[in-house]
Amino acid sequence: MTFSRNRVSVLFALLMTVECSLWAADRYSVVYQGAGGIGEGKHIVYIASDHEYRTEETLPALARIMAKHHGFKCTVIFGIDPDDGTIKPGSSEIGGLEVLKEADLMVIGMRFINMADEQMQHFVDYVDRGGPIIGLRTSTHAFNIRKNRKYYSYDYRYPGEEFHLGFGRQVLGETWVTHYGRNHRQSSILAIQPENKGHPVLLGVKDMHTQCGGYTANPIAGSTILARGIILNGMDTDASVDTSKAVMPVVWVREYKSNSSKMARIFCTTQGASEDILNEGFRRLLVNAHLWCLGLDDHIRAGNTVDFVGPYHPATFNFGGYRRGVRPADLAGWDSPIMNPDAPTIEKK
Repeated sequence: MTFSRNRVSVLFALLMTVECSLWAADRYSVVYQGAGGIGEGKHIVYIASDHEYRTEETLPALARIMAKHHGFKCTVIFGIDPDDGTIKPGSSEIGGLEVLKEADLMVIGMRFINMADEQMQHFVDYVDRGGPIIGLRTSTHAFNIRKNRKYYSYDYRYPGEEFHLGFGRQVLGETWVTHYGRNHRQSSILAIQPENKGHPVLLGVKDMHTQCGGYTANPIAGSTILARGIILNGMDTDASVDTSKAVMPVVWVREYKSNSSKMARIFCTTQGASEDILNEGFRRLLVNAHLWCLGLDDHIRAGNTVDFVGPYHPATFNFGGYRRGVRPADLAGWDSPIMNPDAPTIEKK
């Protein structure tokens, strides 16, 4: 069979149209479009901008899993360097949050953000309408907003009686307190809370081991603790237990009554670094959390696919240790690496 040049051009254009419908990118974000499955018609928005724990890697990896394997549309928004448009973890230059108007779930990995009021307004509007939220690691202290700013009440230390200690404490269930376990020297076993082992988020979850040290946490009243962290004296699962440290809550769920009076499902974990999701048990926990927050409890299965989509090469988390020169568009498609292992980093001294 032979094809005319015009027909080849038409077929190529059609192929490109199909591919572009599966993923897209702009200055701040990359989009992965699922096809069919339990996520059909549902849109998840991820916001990644923390300084240390590489959620600019964790979140696009989770987004690909939810899009490719489960059919969701997933938009990942990054903090960027305003000068060159490359991903800059911890940057408050975050745009495109108007997409939250159509989001069915928001997943965040943020730390000490103080973004423009017009973007913050979209975030606050989402919270106020009762949209479900997943918060990872430093999201308990997602915002560091000065007293003279419009949304000071979202600050992680907000002293007011109403909305005390801000978004972290009042919405996610906890704010920043202290570290509890030394990063890169002490990892964590996540032990399921026995009386809550039947919770849907824990279905099929086992053998959770994460690279992060712990955070001190005492979740707000009404929270349901799903797992506690056992601090180890090393980075491997066979390391001895640090018996000087009590077993601290590291995973919990709660319902937040929004300003619209709608009850929002909230999932929070003080873990979630890029290397943490290499552990299949923890990765399954997060996939289950997506479905639970969306009210799709009946679709949580012990055998749901949680495999990575495309190459995943997490950097060892530390301040300043991110892959430089990467733009959101570089993560488009199912097969682009997260992140490019050849991209330069500045390792912590």
